[in-house]
Amino acid sequence: MSERLQPGDTAPAFTLPDADGREVSLADHAGRKVIVYFYPAALTPGCTKQACDFTDNLAFLSGHGYDVIGISPDKPEKLAKFRDQEDLKVTLLADPAKETLEAYGAFGEKKLYGKTVLGVIRSTVIVDEQGKVERALYNVKATGHVAKIIKDLGL
Repeated sequence: MSERLQPGDTAPAFTLPDADGREVSLADHAGRKVIVYFYPAALTPGCTKQACDFTDNLAFLSGHGYDVIGISPDKPEKLAKFRDQEDLKVTLLADPAKETLEAYGAFGEKKLYGKTVLGVIRSTVIVDEQGKVERALYNVKATGHVAKIIKDLGL
């Protein structure tokens, strides 16, 4: 089971393909705050709601200096379909090897319908301009999560 990040930790570096297969790194966002959210699967109801919420609030978040990156174990082709079908504007990255998910503590044991299973733990990590973890939120809800982040950040 992967360790959960704590405020003050250095955010693990990553370079992953986006929906178009282009490599995107956390380092590409140096000097900006980044909301990195982890979700189980593209094109599912909860993940769609969450991605649409981030897209709907992207201009607001960007205006306050935040970039938004969504990471799932899906392949780039599925992410492209997800982006196009839902008109998503957030950066979606593919982590089929689950290395970044594990590095961020977003993959491990979780309860699903009363059973303990291994899978993606819906999580959000907010990284500051220096690449340090500002907040690490685990087992978040898909619905209402973006509004809660905005409120908690005092934006």
